[in-house]
Amino acid sequence: MDFTELVQARRSIRRFSDEAVTDKLIEKVVECARLAPSWKNWQCWHFIAVRDKDRIAELVESGAVLGNTWLKNSPALMVACGDPEKSGNLNGISYYLVDVAIALEHIVLAATEFGLGTCWVGVFDEPKLRVLLEIPKEVRIVALTPLGYPADKMSVRERLTRTAIGSKRRKPLVEILHREKW
Repeated sequence: MDFTELVQARRSIRRFSDEAVTDKLIEKVVECARLAPSWKNWQCWHFIAVRDKDRIAELVESGAVLGNTWLKNSPALMVACGDPEKSGNLNGISYYLVDVAIALEHIVLAATEFGLGTCWVGVFDEPKLRVLLEIPKEVRIVALTPLGYPADKMSVRERLTRTAIGSKRRKPLVEILHREKW
């Protein structure tokens, strides 16, 4: 699949099959994140792969992951973190957020390439999650994503068709692309 097809095939998945995601596959996906660009190539990111079903349930039931009870059924949960001291800050923008977001998007696209589903999750109780996962105080949690095989397996063609049909929910290019000036 070429890059455009990959981007078109990506979608948010909230229902997963019971098939486990192997450590080897998680490593392949995170290897793609490892290659992402970052501020001065400082690579401020860290990823926690949680595969234990009881541990995932504990994170959800404790309130550390807010309002996303469906996450209990994911075979793996990736927690994307960044160390602000290992990235830059310019014009009031903390670039660790950008660095981790780029790396996490690499995970999302790699997962799609390998037939896995993801769903960017930004609603969580950082202090609770930090304690439960023993994350150092200087490291910030940026986002989470489940990682698993979609419950409703679809071919690339079906995904593209679904994407094309659902694309009306995206703004048209003329609303987001400005040329030479706003």
